[in-house]
This record gives sequence, structure tokens and C-alpha cells, in this order.
Amino acid sequence: MISQTLREARKYEEASEKLIAKEERPDFHLSVRTGWLNDPNGFSYHDGKYHMFYQYHPYDAHWGPMHWGHAVSEDLLHWEYLPAALAPDAFYDRDGCFSGSAITLPDGRQLLMYTGVLEESTRTGGKRAIQTQCLAVGDGVDYEKVENNPVLDEKDLPPGASASDFRDPKMWRRKDGTYRCAIGSRPADGSGQILLYSSPDGFSWSFEKVLAANNNRFGKMWECPDFFELDGKGVLLTSPQDMLPQGFEYHNGNGTLCLIGEYDEETDTFREENNQAIDYGIDFYAPQTVLTPDGRRVMIGWMQNWDTCDFRSQNLRWFGQMSLPRELSVRGGRLYQKPVRELDALRHGRVEYRDVSVAGTVRLDGIEGRRVDMELVLRPKDPKDIYQKFAVRFAQNDQYQTSLSFRPREGVLKVDRKFSGSRRAIIHQRRCLVNSPDARKGELRLRIILDRFSVEAFINDGEQVMTATLYTDQAARGISFFADGEVCMDLVKYDLGD
Repeated sequence: MISQTLREARKYEEASEKLIAKEERPDFHLSVRTGWLNDPNGFSYHDGKYHMFYQYHPYDAHWGPMHWGHAVSEDLLHWEYLPAALAPDAFYDRDGCFSGSAITLPDGRQLLMYTGVLEESTRTGGKRAIQTQCLAVGDGVDYEKVENNPVLDEKDLPPGASASDFRDPKMWRRKDGTYRCAIGSRPADGSGQILLYSSPDGFSWSFEKVLAANNNRFGKMWECPDFFELDGKGVLLTSPQDMLPQGFEYHNGNGTLCLIGEYDEETDTFREENNQAIDYGIDFYAPQTVLTPDGRRVMIGWMQNWDTCDFRSQNLRWFGQMSLPRELSVRGGRLYQKPVRELDALRHGRVEYRDVSVAGTVRLDGIEGRRVDMELVLRPKDPKDIYQKFAVRFAQNDQYQTSLSFRPREGVLKVDRKFSGSRRAIIHQRRCLVNSPDARKGELRLRIILDRFSVEAFINDGEQVMTATLYTDQAARGISFFADGEVCMDLVKYDLGD
């Protein structure tokens, strides 16, 4: 039965969506139907379509009482909005339906698991948020919360774990037909951990063990876990809060972490071997993955940063978009990411240049736009005289620009959006140390994808990625190249869109 709260949200979003023009949205990144969007939820493949739910406040373009928005796609790039799936309308989730996941049950129904939030008064007159795990089951459009919610609460936590930081369940079904769920948790030391729960049927859950422990190495509370096997390795994705930088890693405070190691399914044991940031740019958080019907592991994250999301250059009716879907692989103990192959179908208007000499500022005929897929191969004109700096500037006119710049002698790539139109002193720059040994020889491969309000740069075939949102005036369409020294550049550029 659809509650009055959910019915009102559905009515509002249907009417409000019509006030947002197509050109006010990104073209091939999922944005919120109306209002506010943050974490991806329930990223899944069900009944022949990809489903993406998301943290959602339909009534305002700022964070508010969390609902679950809902959209479906056949190709991960063109999304159809469906009615909101969940609203905070029960006693156990009246202060928000927080992040979670979705799976398809053997009987064909879709099962959602999410974190219900209830705020209670403390003896000192303050507020304490109680987080529990809840279920809803439905047909892919409408969902009914189960009668015995919450299915996991404070009594199901290990000793010392906080009931106020117990959230973001990610479910999966094992080969033996049983279910597992990874949930973010804060233990007594104030650090983070990922708890593992099991179920015979997806409805009755019990605590198994601590799957991974932070031990105060990477920030504090670990949010939004995702766990899967890929290329013979166990991969744990999570988003720690309050991280301190380590060299060129983990510079976003609330950022992303990938742990790669060995996983024994029989004992549910994960042995960590390597760690890295998932994205080295400014705007990326809380990613979720799905296994596609053809066996690819695809990831989408919230393309935003908690420290900058209150500052916008435009008074839009919506706020919040997802990253480009990315195909994942593990090579040499690192996570690689590349744009989903479905993006190739949106390419048109190919323009190609070979062996272009860049010294000073160079502009090339046919190279401009805000919906662009551009591949660059860089090398020094003279291998014995490596250039000092190379930069590609985009979303550019006489007033605005955003840039990617590379200093080969340092091996450092930087994204810089300080001239993108912001009137606030927010985060504008991020740097990453390019891992390739050829980087210090001045050799670099970049794939740069623009979609009106964002840039995503894939470095050396996806070994690293840098993501940033930008709200520069859409009339700023220029792209130029700069070198201090002399660079030899190969370039292939496509326009993107239907």
C-alpha cells in the first residue's frame, strides 16, 4: 500500500520535473528528477533493465529528509525516471530512508535493503540518530516495506559498535543460494569497519564477522561499502569520513578507498593486500557496482564532494548527478576504470590530428564543445629535452576555463577549476602522481569526457581517474592546448549525444 507521504512525493516530482529543460541537465549522466540527489542506491539489473535508486529530497535542491528516487535504463546512459520508491513514512525510518542496495529474488520480485533513521532525544536535551536496516519488496516500480522491519538493529551489532553509525547495506547472492550483506559501522575506537551479515533467504539476517577493519588507518567511519570478486581478487570499496592525506592519496577528507586482496568464500575471509583511492579528482563519493548480464563489473558514484556541494554557480532547480558508468578490472593489484563501452554508440563527428606540435598556446579547428570524448597521446618533441608543462583547457572562453595540466619532471597531473565560475573559495584543485614509469619521460595518455557540467579524465587506460563538476556558462565551449617546451600530440575528438 502506497502511503500518503510517498503519494505526495510522487505527485510533486512528476509536476516539478516538467519545469526543468533538457538543456539544463547533463546529457548522458543520470541527474536527479527534481530537487536533491546524493548516494547511488540499489544499483542492480532487474527484469531486463538497470535500476538506479538514489538518495533523494524531491522538495528542495538541498539535502533534506531522505527518500529513494528511482530511474531505469537499458544502456546505462539513457535513463527513464520512475516514481519515487521509498519515503520516510514508518516509525523506524521517519527521519530518513538512507542508502542501501537491491537484488532480484528467485521468485522474480525485487528486494530493497536500506538504512532507516530515527532520531531520539537524549537525557541532555540533544538528539541521537538510531540507524537500523530495513527491507522492502516489490515489482520494480512499487515496493512494500516488510512487517517485521527493522530486520537488523542495535542487538545485531558486535560489542562496542555504535547504533548511530550503522548504515548502507550492500547485499549479494552467493553461488550456493544464500545471501551476504556488508554494512558500514563505527567501533568503539571511533574508527571504521565493515560488518558481514548472512541470510538463507534475504529476509532473515544474522551477524557473521567483521569483514574489514580500519584500525584508524584511513579516516574514521566507513560508509557505503561494496564488496565483490573481480579478476581473481576480492575488492572492497568504501567511503571513509575524515581522511588525512597520504602523499598524493586520499586528499578529499570524505573520500573513497579501494582495498584489494584475497577472499575465501567458504570462510568469508578477506585478506587485504593493496589500497588506493578510487578517484583522484574533486567530486566522487559513495560508489556502487552492478554485475551486467554479460559479466562486466560496472561502477557509478555520486559526482560531488560534501565540502563543496552547498556552493553553486547557477540557481538550478536540481542538484546532484552520477558519474559516468565505469567498467572495472584489477591489474597488478590496482583497480582500473574505463568508460562503459556503450558510450561508443554516442560518438559522432570524429576529428583527428596526428603529430601536432604544441609550444605555447595552440587551438585546433573542430576541437570545441561541452559534450565531448577526447583522446590525447602526449610525448616530448625531443626525448632529450622534456617539456616543463602541458595543459589542456576546456569549457573555455574569454572569462572561464577549467584545465588539466601535467608536469612530467614531477610526474604530477592536476585538475583546476578555479576559473569555472565559482564565487566562493571552495576546493578547486586536486593533484595525482601518475603511476606509469613513462610519465617522467613526458609520455601520457588521457581520455577526457565532458558532459555539460562535468569532466572525467581517464589516465593511462584507466589506471587512475580524476573527476570534477563544473557549472561554467554553457556558452564557454572552447578547448585549447598549452606547452612550456614542445610537446608532440596525437588527438582524436568525438562529439557525444544522440
